[in-house]
Amino acid sequence: MAGSDTDCISVRPDREDRLTRAARLLDLIQALRRRRRPVAAAQLAEELGVSLRTIYRDIATLVGQGAPIEGAAGLGYVLKPGFFLPPLMFTEAEVDAILLGLRLAAQRGDAELARAALDGLAKIAAMLPDDLDDLPQTGALLVAPGSGAPPHLPVLRAAIRAERKLRLWYTDRRAAATDRVVWPVAIGFFETAEVLAAWCETRRDFLHFRLDRITAAEPLADRYPRRRRVLLAEWRAQEEIDGQA
Repeated sequence: MAGSDTDCISVRPDREDRLTRAARLLDLIQALRRRRRPVAAAQLAEELGVSLRTIYRDIATLVGQGAPIEGAAGLGYVLKPGFFLPPLMFTEAEVDAILLGLRLAAQRGDAELARAALDGLAKIAAMLPDDLDDLPQTGALLVAPGSGAPPHLPVLRAAIRAERKLRLWYTDRRAAATDRVVWPVAIGFFETAEVLAAWCETRRDFLHFRLDRITAAEPLADRYPRRRRVLLAEWRAQEEIDGQA
């Protein structure tokens, strides 16, 4: 009908609508990624501030685009592990945070970590939009040259990945030398030192070993009797560390 309000309504979404929907889909992926167990569509709808129908429609869109989402209406949804989004929708602050972390890894990691960090920097630089493409070179967050990777880092990282025991030869702050079998759990990078958190079979407790005081580390064939994620949770609880640290 000529002159009616419907004449002003476009049947195709404009650019702002498309960007809004893209951001909503990304928020939905992030909400699923934060959870390891199925989450109800109603909970997702409340968290994202959209309708239940929108959640169902967006889930179908993501699945159609290849996102490995399992579940169904009434049962909940879960994002299978191993799904990564390309770095196309980062904010400037998020890019700053990622670049800072990669630069730290390049300075304090072993050769494998440093190479991976530099490769990551190159990939992010190649994928940034035009208005941010110079951020890797002009960013304000810099990392001063350090002393390089701590000793034995490759061996420790490999044992952690494989969930295998380690024999450590260690000299404590009183210069007492010991050797012991440990179950390595995590490596903490602090301002003045790097520290291995591990379950010690001798002490029957979690202990912390400065990497610069480890004189030798030998990987053993035996695996932990419990999964690393269980040990990590127990260590976090004992140290009163939340899941974000």
